[in-house]
Amino acid sequence: MKWFDYAAPTTVGEALALLTKHPHARLLAGGTDLLVQLRAGRKQTDLVIDIKRIPELNALHYDPKSGLTLGAAVPCYRIYGDAAVTRHYPALAEVASLIGGTQIQGRASIGGNLCNAAPSADSVPLLIAFGATCRISGTKGTREIPVEDFCTAPGRNVLQAGELLVSLHIPVPKPNSGARYLRFIPRNEMDIAVAGAGVEVVLENGTFRSARIALAAVAPTPLFVREAAEALAGKPVNDATIGAAAAVARGAARPITDMRGTADYRRHLCAVLTRRALETAIQRAREGK
Repeated sequence: MKWFDYAAPTTVGEALALLTKHPHARLLAGGTDLLVQLRAGRKQTDLVIDIKRIPELNALHYDPKSGLTLGAAVPCYRIYGDAAVTRHYPALAEVASLIGGTQIQGRASIGGNLCNAAPSADSVPLLIAFGATCRISGTKGTREIPVEDFCTAPGRNVLQAGELLVSLHIPVPKPNSGARYLRFIPRNEMDIAVAGAGVEVVLENGTFRSARIALAAVAPTPLFVREAAEALAGKPVNDATIGAAAAVARGAARPITDMRGTADYRRHLCAVLTRRALETAIQRAREGK
């Protein structure tokens, strides 16, 4: 692995100053992706900026009026170990427990998972389903964008030179809502998703008031399937409606064939996983979970 310098700023301003001075620096939120990529030669840098000591990037706070603030460097174990997260966002706690094994979860962050911009990232479809927003800071100020617009291509995102992801904001769960992320992997654990589906539903008087559905590993970026959600809105909660939305999700997928699965198989999985995730989300909405 090529040598590099190391810096550990303690404020966002210090980190931005370093990014301005070293435009080719790499940010380290957990290192579970970056260090592997540096060792393999897939990425190179002369400076690694460790952002885990910056308070704003380690924020994990739930407000019953505004929702959840999740710092970009908060490790997974803190997420699934947080009482407010497990109570109000159980699906998020589940996703945090899916990323790698116990050792990885001690370092890896949801923010890092998002910035890595892998099409198969487990956390991103659920963040999209939740309607999460990204708070980005840079030398020109702060901006916010919907999480579905963050990833632009495999391994690429909207961060410009001199910018970093500070935190994610997830709205307060609506009454009678439920969410779930499901994936298919060849092994029982610590594997990359062949396909995944994240959903959130809001029910009202036996119908779908609204829904959001997103897919993993079946397009160049995590895929927000708006038309699948539109197929549910205002429709009765039954098998036929769920099946129609699952079919729309399947049709929206743009997968490739590789050593881990064919394109047709991945399309089939999109329908199956979307249907199963919807069924669990509906059950949670009815139970108030």
